[in-house]
Amino acid sequence: MPKFLENILKKEAAAKGKKGRAADRYVYGAMNNMGTMHGNQETAKGVKMEEKHKADSHLVKQHADMKKYKGKSTTYDFNRPKRQVVTRYTR
Repeated sequence: MPKFLENILKKEAAAKGKKGRAADRYVYGAMNNMGTMHGNQETAKGVKMEEKHKADSHLVKQHADMKKYKGKSTTYDFNRPKRQVVTRYTR
């Protein structure tokens, strides 16, 4: 099951005042309705959501690191800069 989605839904259930079995029904019922789970089995849609979330969270961390070291992440990339050719001897 998409763990990130489960955590979000558990927070929502707590905010609505649900506890115990009612909270579990809220969380897993919502995931079943979304199509991320079918009963107690995770569906392909749920797997894709989890993978997409992991990829997106990795990008967020990468952009934060880039901002920390070099300012705006849109203006800097980690590729090796091109070397400049220096001509030592002129004719």
